[in-house]
Amino acid sequence: MDILLRLLVAIGFALLLTAVAALVLHLVFRALGRRERWALALSRRTKHPTRSTLLVALLWTAFTTSVPNDLDRFPWRDDVSHVFLIVMIGVGCWLACELAIFLESLGLHRYRVDVPDNRVARRVRTQVLIIRRLTVAVLVIIAVGAILLTFPGVEAAGASVLASAGLLSVIAGLAAQSMLGNVFAGMQLAFSGSIRVDDVVVVEAQWGRIEEITLTYVVVHLWDDRRFVLPSTYFTSTPFENWTRTSSELLGAVEFDLDWRVSPSDMREELDRILATSTIWDGRTKVLQVTDAVGGFVRVRILVTAPDAGGLFDLRCYVREEMVEWVQRHHPDALPLQRVQLTEPTRTPPTKRSARNESDSQLFGEGDERSALFTGPIQTSGIHADEVPPDPRAR
Repeated sequence: MDILLRLLVAIGFALLLTAVAALVLHLVFRALGRRERWALALSRRTKHPTRSTLLVALLWTAFTTSVPNDLDRFPWRDDVSHVFLIVMIGVGCWLACELAIFLESLGLHRYRVDVPDNRVARRVRTQVLIIRRLTVAVLVIIAVGAILLTFPGVEAAGASVLASAGLLSVIAGLAAQSMLGNVFAGMQLAFSGSIRVDDVVVVEAQWGRIEEITLTYVVVHLWDDRRFVLPSTYFTSTPFENWTRTSSELLGAVEFDLDWRVSPSDMREELDRILATSTIWDGRTKVLQVTDAVGGFVRVRILVTAPDAGGLFDLRCYVREEMVEWVQRHHPDALPLQRVQLTEPTRTPPTKRSARNESDSQLFGEGDERSALFTGPIQTSGIHADEVPPDPRAR
């Protein structure tokens, strides 16, 4: 009973110390947060893992100080201490991961992505996100390894595993070839700069933005709010379009097929008026050209620029709509027409029929020709009256 009472008192004292320490840390970070914004961010990020680490450490200390190291009387003491050690490694890894994420987020705070020209910020953000995932993965692997090493006999098992590491590495490499290829492709994407977070790309005839880049896959946020998930190796082995590779500013075209009676000079004046009232146009380029004039139509192309892909799409729609209304109101004769020319056919004089013989209209007028169709030509010879033989009955 004395040991149990002493253990309960030690646990209560540990809980009290944890509450006091958490309160002191909260007050300190709140005071620092009035002058430094990073202090409040650090407090919010590490509040729960810090309190958990303090609680586990103080409870472990209270247990080891209140329970004597007597295996005969307390054979469960080492098992409980082992559990405390495993939990301590786990919460320590949690705290280390949160600190690493905070430091990386603090570095990202200097690079804003909500500005027009954010190419450098997007590149840094992409690299930091990959480094963050690698850091968390390494810390978790170290924590798992440390936990495994606390069990007796793991070192001997590790030696036997290392003895057959050659064969296992070959088998694992063949089995995980696809996964490792995606991992290396993800690292290549992060540090090569071919794509970055928030880049505007066209993949598989789909337009969207790079929403997330991981070590194994890339998420593309399409224009209709769908997500297109592609393996990292897709962007290292398949051609794709990156509209914001060097800058976020883009140039787009609006085309019209109009009648030959359209006035390009009047359209240029109207384009100047439309762009002057637009808040999306960045003022870099405005061009109106007649690019084709065949097939009964005149093709007019308008080139405009915008600070980003979304603004360019809205600007093209706005210019197209205003131009259509202007043509309908002021130049209806320029609307596309399909011309058809009708011609009168020439009159030909009636053909005269050749006169037929009277014998042709008789019933057997063409008897020889008709019989020749079935029997072939038969040669006939005429018989005169003086050549008729005498009748033998006349004798």
